[in-house]
Amino acid sequence: MATVYVGLGSNIDPEFNLHLGIRELRQRYGELELSAVYRSKAVGFEGEDFLNLVACFESNEPPGSICEEIELIHNVTGRDRGSGKWESRPLDIDLLLYNQLVIDEPPVRVPRKDVLEYSFVLRPLAELAPDLVHPLTGKTMLEHWQEFDAASHPLDVVGVIL
Repeated sequence: MATVYVGLGSNIDPEFNLHLGIRELRQRYGELELSAVYRSKAVGFEGEDFLNLVACFESNEPPGSICEEIELIHNVTGRDRGSGKWESRPLDIDLLLYNQLVIDEPPVRVPRKDVLEYSFVLRPLAELAPDLVHPLTGKTMLEHWQEFDAASHPLDVVGVIL
């Protein structure tokens, strides 16, 4: 069984779409561990604030199959993949980590670079799995969060129950 971490984010009807995404993940993978939900400003474009979290689950599926399932969940929310990376979206789910695998063969890229680049990925991941070691750096998620410039992209915890 592999331990899988995915990041979820939404800035179009975010509570509804995060609930939908979590429901779809639970239907496919069973029990999930969830971080708190964080509000952050849009990065790379002007738009509504995002709500973000990280989920963890166990799976026997290979990373490529998980990426395919993620795309099916995106389709459920009506996400238009052809309109660009830096824009508002009903739901964005990214495979962040799959055990300690290092893969860079699109569509599978683990560990995802976002883990170390964005507070809205690293902070919920460090909350959920502080002792998890990043497969490339050898540091724990908590160590990375402690070194991160949190002021560069501030977050607020929000009281969304999923």
